[in-house]
Amino acid sequence: MYDRAKCDELYKTLAEKGYDDGLCREIAYRQLVTDYTATRMLGYLYSHAEPPRVEDLIDEMVAILSDRNALVKKHEAESANAAITKMYRDGL
Repeated sequence: MYDRAKCDELYKTLAEKGYDDGLCREIAYRQLVTDYTATRMLGYLYSHAEPPRVEDLIDEMVAILSDRNALVKKHEAESANAAITKMYRDGL
């Protein structure tokens, strides 16, 4: 779910670390737009005294998105499995 306040915090943190405005906007407002993803990136940024290289920042963004996609797929599979189990138990 889109969380504007968290995206704004992520944008501000990225900008304060000295990243290009276009990159900050892309990450904060187009890629990591959920509370989960923005919070993960903020944790990554706060854990480094020096700003990570752009390449490392992008790698972390891709890893966060990959983890999120895997989590979504897991929840979808669990939901589908629950529906099938209910159908077997209760019938059509």
